[in-house]
Amino acid sequence: MDPEKPDIQISDVVISVRGRDQGEIFYVVGREEEFLLLANGKNRTLEEPKRKKQKHVEKVLRSETRVAAKLLSGDKVLNGELRRDLAFLSRGMQANDLGG
Repeated sequence: MDPEKPDIQISDVVISVRGRDQGEIFYVVGREEEFLLLANGKNRTLEEPKRKKQKHVEKVLRSETRVAAKLLSGDKVLNGELRRDLAFLSRGMQANDLGG
């Protein structure tokens, strides 16, 4: 593991920095060896998450939302909940970027 990159855990929000999905944000919904399992509820659902190496994503924040709590506890999460949460977080990130 890269000592300069923070350890990414389930329920963290990450942004893809490599590949076709570059710039998209995802929830980390699982891990498989060196891969993270990512879902956004739209083109990458909970049923078919994207497998991506940790070095190809950047941690955006540790989410403290209801969806994050459900992911951590193992409760059922709906794809619509992921979409709503990520849209809200994305708007907040864009507002911060525009605000300087």
